[in-house]
Amino acid sequence: MVTRVNSAVPRGVEALCVQVEVDARYGQGELAVVGLPDAAVREARQRVLAAVRQLGADMAGRAIVVNLSPAEERKEGALLDLAMACGVLAACGHAPAVPPDLWLLGELALDGALRPVRGVLPIVEAATEAGAAVLLPADNLGEARVIAGARLFPARSLGEGVAFLRGEKAIAPESGGNGSPPPAPPDGPDLADVSGQPQARRALEIAAAGGHHLLLMGPPGAGKTMLAQRLPGILPPLQEDEALATTKVYSVAERVPRPAGLVAHRPFRAPHHTISAAGLVGGGSMPRPGEVSLAHNGVLFLDEITEFRRDVLEVLRQPLESGEVVIARAVGALRFPARFQLVAASNPCPCGHLGDPRRECRCTPPQIQRYRARLSGPLLDRIDLQIEVPPVGFGELFARGGGESSATVRTRVVAARERQLARRREGAAATNAMLTAQQVRRWCHPDAEGQRLLELAVGRLGLSARGVHRVLRVARTIADLEGSSAVAARHVAEAVAYRTLERAARM
Repeated sequence: MVTRVNSAVPRGVEALCVQVEVDARYGQGELAVVGLPDAAVREARQRVLAAVRQLGADMAGRAIVVNLSPAEERKEGALLDLAMACGVLAACGHAPAVPPDLWLLGELALDGALRPVRGVLPIVEAATEAGAAVLLPADNLGEARVIAGARLFPARSLGEGVAFLRGEKAIAPESGGNGSPPPAPPDGPDLADVSGQPQARRALEIAAAGGHHLLLMGPPGAGKTMLAQRLPGILPPLQEDEALATTKVYSVAERVPRPAGLVAHRPFRAPHHTISAAGLVGGGSMPRPGEVSLAHNGVLFLDEITEFRRDVLEVLRQPLESGEVVIARAVGALRFPARFQLVAASNPCPCGHLGDPRRECRCTPPQIQRYRARLSGPLLDRIDLQIEVPPVGFGELFARGGGESSATVRTRVVAARERQLARRREGAAATNAMLTAQQVRRWCHPDAEGQRLLELAVGRLGLSARGVHRVLRVARTIADLEGSSAVAARHVAEAVAYRTLERAARM
C-alpha cells in the first residue's frame, strides 16, 4: 500500500512543498529514504522507527521505502520526521491516511516527543496560501501564529498526533494572525547619553530619516560606537510587513534565537572583523542567511571597518544596491532579503590619532593611504553620509543640558518618513535611500542655485553619477526633516558636506 503525506522544507526564506510517499510491503529490509535527502533526513530512519515502536506498532517483516517528492530537489533538516512517521503508520495499517489538506512537520525524539524545528514560518505561510492546515510541534505555535488565516493544530508527541488523526483526541485549532502588532521601540541606549558631537548626531538623524548608510571616522574614544548603537532607537517602529519579513529570516537562520512570534524591534547586528564572506552575506552548501540578512529592516554595524578583509567588504556591494543577496549553488539560486542600514566606524589612520589635538600621529602619508585604501572607492561611493567624528573635549563631557533624547529625535524622523510614505503612494520607493534614478529626477530635483552648487561639487569632489544621485537623495531627506516640499541650495550644500571623506580617500 502506498500512502502520501504533505509537508515542506525551507528553501531560502521560502518553502519547498514536499510530498512524502511511503510504500510498505512484506519482505526483508529496513526503512529506506530516497529523493535526495541530506544527512539529517537520512538519519530520520532511526528516529522514525524508534518513535513508531513507542506506539507499539510492529514493523517486523516490512520493507518500507519513503520517497520525498520532488526527487530532484535536495531536502534537509528534521522537519519531515512527523510526516514520515505518520506515512509509515498509515502504510502499515496502524493509522488512517493523512488528508491532503493537512500538512505535517516536526522533529521526532526517540521517545516520540515532537521537538521544535527551524523554518516553520515560511512553511505555514505556504500551507495557508494552499488552503491547508498544519499539524506542528506545540513549541512552534507562537511563531506560526503570526501568519494571518493559518489553521494550526499543535501537538507534543507522535502519539498525540496519531490520536488526532484517528479521531480519538481532539486538538483545539489555533488561528493565525491574532497576535498583537509589534510594540513601540524599547527603552534602549538613549541619544542624550552622547556628549557633544552635534554634526555626528545630525548625520545620525538624517540617516534614520532617509534610510541612508553612514560612515563615522574618528580617533578612539570619540563616541563612534555609542552613536551607532543609538541608531535603532531613533528609527520608526517596524511595520507589520517589515516585521513579518524579518521574522522569516530568523525562522530559517541557524545560531540565532528561534522567534516566539513577530520580531518586535529592528535588529542590530555587529559582526566581528574576522567574519568570513559567507558569514557576512550567507552561504554554505545549502545556503543560510548571513549577517546582512539578519540585519534586514535594521542596522548592520561594522566597527573598525578597515580591519575587515577587503574581499569580505566587497561582497557588500550587491546588497547595498539591491537590498537582497543572491547565492548560486548547484541546487539553484536562493534569494535572501538584505535591506539594512550600514553604519561603519573607522580610525583615521593606523594609530588612530590623525587630527587628534591631544596626541601626535606618527603615521606616514603612505601608511595612511594604504590604511584607507582597505575601503575601496566603489564601496565608499555607496555610503551616503561620511563624516569625521572629532574627540570630545573635557568640558563637553560634563556639560549640563546634554543633547536631545532619542524620543525627541525619533518624532522628527517619523514625521520625515510620513512624507516619504505620501510619495510612496504616488509610486516612489519606501525611503529616500531607495529612490531609483527616475524617481530622483522627479522628487529630488534641486532649484537653480542648488544645481549650480551641485555642478561645482562634482568638479571639485569628482563625484560619480551614483555619488550625485546619493547627494540628491540625502538633500531630499534633509528637506523632509525641514518640512520643505522643494530641494533648495541649503539642502544640497549640507548633503555635499557629507561626502568630504570620499575626496580625502582619493587624494
